[in-house]
Amino acid sequence: MRKITRNTFLKQSISLAASLYSLPNIGFAGHLPIVRANSFSELWEKMVAANDAHVKSLLERCDAANRHGGRSFGYNFAFLAAAFACKDSRFHQDNRLISLLHTTADKLIGSQRPDGTINAGNLESPPDTAFIMEPLCAGVYILSKRKDGNLKPVMTKIEAFIKKAGEALVIGGVHTPNHRWVVCHALARINQLYPDAKYLERIDEWLSEGIYLDEDGHYPERSMNYSDVENNAFITLGRILNRPELFEAPRKSLEMTYYYMEPNGDLVTFDSRRQDQYSARSIVVQYLHYRFLAIYDQDGAFASIVNMIESFPGFDRMITREALFYFMENEWLQKELPDPEPVPTNFEKVFPTSSLLRIRRENTTATLFGGVDWPLIIASGRSVSPNFFAFRKGSAILKYMRMSASFFSMGYFRSEGLWQERDQYVLYQKLEAPYYQPLPDHLKNENGDYELTPSVDGRFWSKMAFDKRPVSNVKTLESKVTLSEEGGKASLLFEVKGLEGVAVTIEMCFDESGKLSGVIPSDTEKNNHFLPEGYGTFEKAGDVLTFGPGIQEHQRISRLAGEQYSVHFGSLRTEGNHVYMTGYTPFSHRITFE
Repeated sequence: MRKITRNTFLKQSISLAASLYSLPNIGFAGHLPIVRANSFSELWEKMVAANDAHVKSLLERCDAANRHGGRSFGYNFAFLAAAFACKDSRFHQDNRLISLLHTTADKLIGSQRPDGTINAGNLESPPDTAFIMEPLCAGVYILSKRKDGNLKPVMTKIEAFIKKAGEALVIGGVHTPNHRWVVCHALARINQLYPDAKYLERIDEWLSEGIYLDEDGHYPERSMNYSDVENNAFITLGRILNRPELFEAPRKSLEMTYYYMEPNGDLVTFDSRRQDQYSARSIVVQYLHYRFLAIYDQDGAFASIVNMIESFPGFDRMITREALFYFMENEWLQKELPDPEPVPTNFEKVFPTSSLLRIRRENTTATLFGGVDWPLIIASGRSVSPNFFAFRKGSAILKYMRMSASFFSMGYFRSEGLWQERDQYVLYQKLEAPYYQPLPDHLKNENGDYELTPSVDGRFWSKMAFDKRPVSNVKTLESKVTLSEEGGKASLLFEVKGLEGVAVTIEMCFDESGKLSGVIPSDTEKNNHFLPEGYGTFEKAGDVLTFGPGIQEHQRISRLAGEQYSVHFGSLRTEGNHVYMTGYTPFSHRITFE
């Protein structure tokens, strides 16, 4: 058995033709057919119509039409500017929009704090203010290219607002890694409008910290949510400041992102260190980044991904309705895409830095994850998801699999890494739970006042000076999951041993829509089922996923997350159709998915 290393990864990448840049040399077998996008003129017409519809709603419904929460006024200014300046818009040069631009500017000014920030999430937050600057400055830039005297009063008004916000961003701090680049992004846009050396000096000060990207293409958060934010920032910085070297990180990030993409555009988030480790994210949000680099680099593989994204669910909502001002502010996006080149749809690829495996066989995919951050600390910024396996067959989706054991309430199985053993992949965890002996005499005190410390196994804290006590009666539990896959059929062997008689629960969560068959309902929470024997199926939109054989030796399916969650009344349960298989240690059972 060997843990996945960088060298292993490189060998696999070469043997499996995993590099996007090698695509022209590896032929068409196992790749998506080349599909050309709809004409740009068609996309443009749709974006103009959608932007007009929102502007009409703003005119008729005012703030009731807002759709970006605390950042709405920044976006509204951009939507209005795009409609006013676009010759194809029915609101082109419509003076009603100037009045509404004034109203929007007034609301932004009214919300501005004395230090120049805005309360749009966190209080008096430079990063949240920077997020508002992106659409707002894009809108101002669009209007700045017009020679229309009627715009001068509102442009003067918004200039004062932006410059005051710029003062806050020049000296303000941040909370998280991506915030640095969001602030730089905003300062670059402000400098584009109102050049000042202090903006560039602050950008360079942040950039001097270095841009972290691991060997696979992850930013520090390993998040599909925040990689969009960071890619957006670096592309904008590189474009506006004429620093094309800043495109390097987004290129690598986007190359990796393709392999995290499911056939319908969903992105795998198991290994994220942020809140999206438990939620779905779509590659559609990265559309503008793929499009820009496809055109700038003349990258046919990225052009193919652009074409795919245009057919994915959510494209109309996230791009058609939202992106007109981006296309108007960044004319690179209006240029013709290069000829598309094929991208792989048959691959087996490991990401060593997060111990994640992705397998795709055309329309069937499997994900295996063993890379949480140790020690396990429940906090934003750390990878702690117990989701270790997912499987998709077209529209039939197993969202995740988890495993829990009634071993001293230590919760879900989380692997200590991902290993390769011949043509199989292995997850493994060893738990130890001791009992504690009396303190040595020289550490005792008659008041019984000892240090508040965590138990050795990390389950709880007490004034017991645990770290200074001898231990005994140490109980162990070893869990091993072995994945083998061939031709889209996945087989998982579960082996749990150590302390005997421990209840083991395997939890599977299927998509919330669709139909389960072959299972029996639990008498507890709705959408809970058991598979006592034989095989079950999950069907959706004509696609059928078969799984089993089942096993049921007990009905322990609650409080699976462990004491770290339950003591604070927390739960990791998500929406979906849940199916459970159960047994006792020593436990050995194989489940197949096809």
